[in-house]
Amino acid sequence: MTDRRLSQAISEGDGISVLVEVGNGDAARHAEERGAEGVVVRGAHTMLGEQISLPLLAYGPEPEDAAASAAAAVVLMPQSDDEEALHGLAGRCHELGLELVVRVRDDAELERVLDHLDPEILLLTAELAEDEQPALDRLLELLPDVPAGKLAIAELADASRDDVEVLERAGVDAVLVAGDVAALVGDAVPDV
Repeated sequence: MTDRRLSQAISEGDGISVLVEVGNGDAARHAEERGAEGVVVRGAHTMLGEQISLPLLAYGPEPEDAAASAAAAVVLMPQSDDEEALHGLAGRCHELGLELVVRVRDDAELERVLDHLDPEILLLTAELAEDEQPALDRLLELLPDVPAGKLAIAELADASRDDVEVLERAGVDAVLVAGDVAALVGDAVPDV
């Protein structure tokens, strides 16, 4: 298990960091060997975080389940206007030693999250893209509203190498992808 924080993994080094969604320990180790800076799991995967040296980002579980899976960080999805519940979840994450990654879908949600939680890491998603709008374009629309000093992760599961390069030039700190990182970046993280 790593003591390295997700924010540290993202902010260190040159270029954009690649976070890879995985489903098991073998896939996590493979992503690590291929140059990923972190792995992402949906739900709670008991002890997966102890099988790798990369930071583990738990996407979707309750904070206690994320902590039990040896995660370094957890994605918080503020999809209601219940500010008290939002603060309660964020507080519980901090109590458990988990970094908070807050997922935002639009400008209003981003503003609300910044006003009430002021997280260090934001996960930008194209979930609310308009009809026919490419996910990459939607992500690039959200990026200018992310304040300087915050880390921005773009959620783009089917990203191509060109997409990753566009995101990096735009100032995104990391990209969350699904599948084999080697197919995306070759033998090393892209240097653009």
